[in-house]
Amino acid sequence: MLQAENVRIQRGTKTVLEKIDLDLRPGEMLGVLGPNGAGKSTLLGALCGELKPASGEVRLDGRPLAHWSAAARAQRLAVLPQSSTLSFSFRVEEVVAMGRMPHDSGHVRDAEVIHAALQAADAAHLMGRSYTALSGGERQRVHLARVLAQLWPGGNGQTLLLDEPTSALDPLHQHTTLQAVREFADRGAAVLVILHDLNLAARYCDRLLLLEGGRPFALDSPDAVLQPDALKTVFGLEVLVQRHPERGHPLIIAR
Repeated sequence: MLQAENVRIQRGTKTVLEKIDLDLRPGEMLGVLGPNGAGKSTLLGALCGELKPASGEVRLDGRPLAHWSAAARAQRLAVLPQSSTLSFSFRVEEVVAMGRMPHDSGHVRDAEVIHAALQAADAAHLMGRSYTALSGGERQRVHLARVLAQLWPGGNGQTLLLDEPTSALDPLHQHTTLQAVREFADRGAAVLVILHDLNLAARYCDRLLLLEGGRPFALDSPDAVLQPDALKTVFGLEVLVQRHPERGHPLIIAR
């Protein structure tokens, strides 16, 4: 399990994230919400070890993240950043195979995982194509398959961190992507996903962390966090909150 205890991140003399106490639970999908500049990507950078806290600590299975070797950490923790680019004409399956580099599972097993991960990301039909010939949304789904392959099939003790994985996707693939991530969590992995779409967060996430100005504003269930007053305060947005007529989760409607 990944834990953050009183984490504070500074850039120069400016504090950009503070008072972060967080635990990612096995089998849970935690959504992170907030306006631009709220500290969402900074949080992900701290949780994956890219950014060193000025104070506080991030631990993986009770051990400080910095005490893990790169290889051992990569077998337990996978990260999909907001932007993933490659300038070489790798085939799609070669890009996804990069996720298998921390493992010594053999060519046959790796090929099985690569195909399964591409299917989960609704990208199996892209196999054989050059990565550079893909659209932005297709590339995003290939990179999702890469990080899924890194932890495949998902399970207790593994953590997946995703920064806006639906940003370049059409409405159908926004749902297929988050459904794939949801199924990964359902197999026991702990998942943190940064989202901008409040309704997608309400539908797929178990808990939500709402950030404002680099600090937690709320951390609770979607029902508790997605309240009109909170959304007005954090986003400056007037909303109605109703119930989804079929699924029952909060449905956010801008006034």
